[in-house]
Amino acid sequence: MRFPQLKFQDFLHPRPKPKGIDVQCKLQHFALITYAIDPIRFKDLIPERFQLDTIHYQGEEKALMSVVPFIDVDFTSAVFPFPKFKMGQTNYRVYVIDQEKKERCVWFIGTTLDSWTLIVPRYFWQLPWHAAVFEFDCQQDDHGFYKQYKMRTQSEWANAELHLNQSAEDTWKYEGFPDLESYQVFLTHPLAGFYHRQDGKLGSYRVWHDRLKPQPAKLQHARFELLERLNLVSFEDQLKPYSVLIEPMNEFTIYLPPQTF
Repeated sequence: MRFPQLKFQDFLHPRPKPKGIDVQCKLQHFALITYAIDPIRFKDLIPERFQLDTIHYQGEEKALMSVVPFIDVDFTSAVFPFPKFKMGQTNYRVYVIDQEKKERCVWFIGTTLDSWTLIVPRYFWQLPWHAAVFEFDCQQDDHGFYKQYKMRTQSEWANAELHLNQSAEDTWKYEGFPDLESYQVFLTHPLAGFYHRQDGKLGSYRVWHDRLKPQPAKLQHARFELLERLNLVSFEDQLKPYSVLIEPMNEFTIYLPPQTF
């Protein structure tokens, strides 16, 4: 079945006014390393409420999953004067459709975070977030392209290594989508995320951001232990991603507290 055409004009909307404990932050060195995976591998990971949002890729139906590393910069209250925090983070997310709300969204397998503030999402809200120590070594040229993008994560839950680089010659890869914009909407503009809380219940939170504008890049090395351990993507296949994107900086609003179902 042909994937539907998606347009940003149908997904962009004004920022809902923050209130209460909502937060805002800038995401620096924001990368999306995406893999095309046999849907059967997610059989025991995602609840029946969610349908994998699949594409037809290299003659087969594939689900898409992204590893998304970045540095939270100026993480602070969106409402009140508050201290600003900086921390490394990686999200492991699968693209799904919420069949109850008929909305494209993501399923979070989990997140690693390099901050003492982990105690709030992990212990107060029961999110599947895990402690980690991050190292980023990123260098951009005079045109803003990444001469070097290196990230290393030490975590009992998900050690990770990533080396990327970027140039003006890097090309867009979006096989399985009708056009480039559909691919961009799909990958960069899900505004709702769901996950299994640590108590087994279903959790969710929403974000807002303007149109993201990442550019294609090349993968030089990747080693994501979580993907190997869950039998999603072998170490060998991690060197052959579906696509790689980087955006130097963007800005998100996160609406809190998360919902529980």
